[in-house]
Amino acid sequence: MREHSNRGITYNHIYSMLRRIPKGRVATYGQIARLAGIPRQPRQIGYALAALRDHYPVPWHRVVNAKGEISQRSESGVEELQRILLEREGVVFDVRGRISLSRFRWRPKDAGRYPTALLLPPDNALHRGAPARQTYPLRKSRAGITARR
Repeated sequence: MREHSNRGITYNHIYSMLRRIPKGRVATYGQIARLAGIPRQPRQIGYALAALRDHYPVPWHRVVNAKGEISQRSESGVEELQRILLEREGVVFDVRGRISLSRFRWRPKDAGRYPTALLLPPDNALHRGAPARQTYPLRKSRAGITARR
């Protein structure tokens, strides 16, 4: 198993975050990335999950994307297995195959121990119309339109 993922964060550190997700709850890739100390790098969580071996006790099935959906995998049948495992734990899917993050998202009581967990908006904020990044008012100049800071 690969040990390092990014900035000295090991996959084992990511797995320790995943082990904290209780039954019947889910976390998003971005949420785990923030808790692991690598905000804005949810793909690193995906890479860590892809490196998992069957014998490693990590609740991989409790990680979903920012829309509350099960992410597609290259290996067939994994999405169905993930859904079955989550439904056995009481997680409910809507008709579009989504999980209500407002109802089933894991909210760690000690998130304050992980300062980066509080830096960013919830993962699904982008889907509610929040800006993707800081925006600045525009100004016109002879060189064209530039951002005013």
